[in-house]
Formats: sequence, structure tokens, C-alpha cells
Amino acid sequence: MEKKWTTIIVPKRKLLDLRLWELWQYRDLIWLFIKRDFSTKYKQTILGPLWFVIQPLFTTLMQTFVFGNIAKLPTDGLPQFLFYMAGNVPWLYFSLCLSGTSNTFVNNSGVFGKVYFPRLTAPIATVISSGLNLLIQFAMFMGFFLYFLCRGSDIRITWIAALTPLLIIQIAMLGLGFGIIISSLTTKYRDLQALVAFGVSLWMYATPVIYGASTLSPKLFTVIMLNPMSPIIELMRYGWLGSGTTPFFYWGISWITTAVVLFLGVVLFNKVEKNFMDTV
Repeated sequence: MEKKWTTIIVPKRKLLDLRLWELWQYRDLIWLFIKRDFSTKYKQTILGPLWFVIQPLFTTLMQTFVFGNIAKLPTDGLPQFLFYMAGNVPWLYFSLCLSGTSNTFVNNSGVFGKVYFPRLTAPIATVISSGLNLLIQFAMFMGFFLYFLCRGSDIRITWIAALTPLLIIQIAMLGLGFGIIISSLTTKYRDLQALVAFGVSLWMYATPVIYGASTLSPKLFTVIMLNPMSPIIELMRYGWLGSGTTPFFYWGISWITTAVVLFLGVVLFNKVEKNFMDTV
């Protein structure tokens, strides 16, 4: 009697043999990875998930003191604290996605070498679990927004705020794309891991997180807006606070960059996963 198998595992032979449909079939595994990431990250910590709140809060307070009060950088007429927090919340999500997914092969080599499952489930789970941080931090931002609104600050929500889910999805895609590219390269070049945190820190200064893009000269504005994260930060800030710039043209370029980076990342990831156990 002929047996019918529900799943047949065969080697990938083509560079574009991505098999993305398998991700849906392994959605339960993605959920297990999310639970694992959450529990291992805050297990044996004193404050646990409170770090979700402490990190953006202290970062914003430090930026307000250094860049707002000492350096006197303009904030588009917005309250300094809200201005910096509106930039920090999406930026911290991007940095978490990038740094988390950049270690996919190294952190999961023990599991990857024992059993088959779509390797992309691990970085996707990292991006989703980082989204939990984003939700908590965004709720904190809304709390401060209501506080400053009740005090009569000149802030307002515009229709661009309705684009927030789309902006968050783009941040996740961009962080995932860059992260899996770096993860694929670190299987052979381990020193790239040491450059990730340093590179993300430098990247922040090329993004209007601590300054408004409206204060830049036209030439510098163009250069900064070619950074795919810059239009996202500016649109988020304008959408929820009502001041700044609305660089829709550069946002379109940012989407093209995001799509290209994610596609190249998935293709490279797909190529490296075939034999990464030989080098990791």
C-alpha cells in the first residue's frame, strides 16, 4: 500500500527557491520562538519587562538634557521631551529588530543543526517579539502625549497618524532585511557582530531622532532623507505631534529601498542556510 506523506523534505536547488509558504505552515513554531525570546531575555532579571519602559524613558531624559538644554537644538516648536520620545520609540524598535535578527544563525546554531524547519521563522519571531516592546513604549508615549496636551502644549494629531501601522510594518521589514543580511555574513565573518551595535549608534545620528529635518540645509536634507529610516521618523513625528516635515517623495524611495533590502536579505539567507553549519 502506498503511503501518503504530509511533508516531503527535499534540498533547495535554486537560489530563488524561497518556499515562503512554509512560514505559514510553521506559524505555531513562530509563536513558540516568541515565547522563548521573551522568557530568556528577562529571566533572572530584577526589573524584567519594566526595561521596556526604562530604556526609552531614560534615553529620552538624557537626550532632553544634553541636546535640548545644553546643545539647544531646535525641536520644531514641540515640547523637547515629546519630540525626542517620538523619535526614540520607532528607532528603538528598528534597532531591536536589526540587532536581534543579526545573530540568527549564531544564536540558533544548536537548534538549526538538529531538526529541519524554515530558518526564517527565527528572525521573524524576533521581529514580532520586539513589537511587544514597541506596543508598551508607544502606550507610554501616548500617556505623555495626553499629559502635555492637558497642559496646553501646541501639539496635535494629524491624518498622517493613520499611517502608523504601515510605518511600523516598514520598520519591521527594514530591520528584518538588514538583520538577516548581517546574520548571513557573520556565519563566515564573525567580527561583523562587533560592528552592529556601533553601526546602529552611528546610524541614529544620520536619522532625525535628536534633531528635526526641517532645520537642515536643502542639500543635507536630501542626503539625510535618502536614509530609509529618516522619512519614517519624520512622518511618525508629524502624524502624532503635528510639526516637522512630510517627506512623501522620500518615503516612496524608502519603500523601494526596504523592498530591495528585504528581498536581497531573504535570498542571501536562503543561500547561506544550506551549508552554514560548516562555517558557524
